[in-house]
Amino acid sequence: MSKLLSSVAALALMGAAGQGQAFAQEKLKIGVVTTLSGPAAVLGQQLRNGLQLAIKDNGGKLGGREVELFVQDDELKPDVAVSKAKALIDRDKVDFVVGPIFSNILVAIMKPVTEGGAFLISPNAGTSNFAGKECNPNFFVTSYQNDQNHEVMGKYATDSGLKKVFIMAPNYPAGKDSLAGFKRYYKGAVADEVYVPLGQLDYSAELSKIAASGADAVFVFLPGGMGVNFVKQFRQAGLADKVKFLSAFTVDESTLPAQKEAALGFFGGANWAPDLDNPQNKKFVAGYEKEYGGAIPATYAFQAYDAALLIDGALKATGGKTDNKDALRAAMAKAPFTSLRGKFKFNTNHYPIQDFYQVKVVQVGDKYATSIDKKVFTDYADPHVKDCAMK
Repeated sequence: MSKLLSSVAALALMGAAGQGQAFAQEKLKIGVVTTLSGPAAVLGQQLRNGLQLAIKDNGGKLGGREVELFVQDDELKPDVAVSKAKALIDRDKVDFVVGPIFSNILVAIMKPVTEGGAFLISPNAGTSNFAGKECNPNFFVTSYQNDQNHEVMGKYATDSGLKKVFIMAPNYPAGKDSLAGFKRYYKGAVADEVYVPLGQLDYSAELSKIAASGADAVFVFLPGGMGVNFVKQFRQAGLADKVKFLSAFTVDESTLPAQKEAALGFFGGANWAPDLDNPQNKKFVAGYEKEYGGAIPATYAFQAYDAALLIDGALKATGGKTDNKDALRAAMAKAPFTSLRGKFKFNTNHYPIQDFYQVKVVQVGDKYATSIDKKVFTDYADPHVKDCAMK
């Protein structure tokens, strides 16, 4: 009998080992939802590139498991994004979805992804509602809460004694968050608050309003192609010598290759810059330039790289397993990785606590990049966490 029991136990152990080995050999499936067409495609490409580089730097694996990526273009259309997100969950059976760039897409895909059994990791969009009352245990953000980079410029405008600022953003959730963030720290007068259609490229009417407003400065949040056109038109209109230019996501490494000297000297608010001085960031920037033909990475790329590091660290903590969602969630919440930005931890709403900087556009050889001018906030938590029920 004892021999029989020993044999049964041995067979059970062999079976368990075989299951563990089979699990370890199973590919880790990651879906990507990002904008890869239209004027904003450059942003989505940075996201995709950063994620792919992180996986390559980890030998094609995360948490010891070979990675299979499923990349989808959301076309900056919420209905298209929902359809593709559902396909990632139902057809491709992904464990994680990384994305998107734009907040209206985030709002659209949140429910189908998080209720479909996958974790959603945003390497860019971070709306205030999901930081507060609608916080979600299966949602993690490796970027920021949308207000925060704009708050940097609001504080700068106040500290600089700017009396009147003209503010403008696209008419969608992130645009409204951005101007709310700026006004949270700006104590002067708002000359005008303008919302333009998402994707607008001609700013002749708005530039006339700025010129007539008597504003000391303009603050704009115009990502991608919107920012490229606005900066060029702002400079061509002769306003750069009369009105101080403040922004977030308008002059950065995704737009500067097209803006070039038109953006020189302009300010932005950011949680990172390519010249952030730490070993992991230096390695990342050099690796990105080598991998992508000398292009300098933008925040979209570094935050996607961090998203991959988050997955890698969490899976190492769970032994590569994704079946126990509670264990995986707990591992992710501990932020088990070294961020390219340095100090980083998740707050109870799964949004980061991190430092923020005032950055300035400079010329580096024959290229243009943002450079850290000064730190504005240290270990800064977003203001909406108080409304999140997760503790």
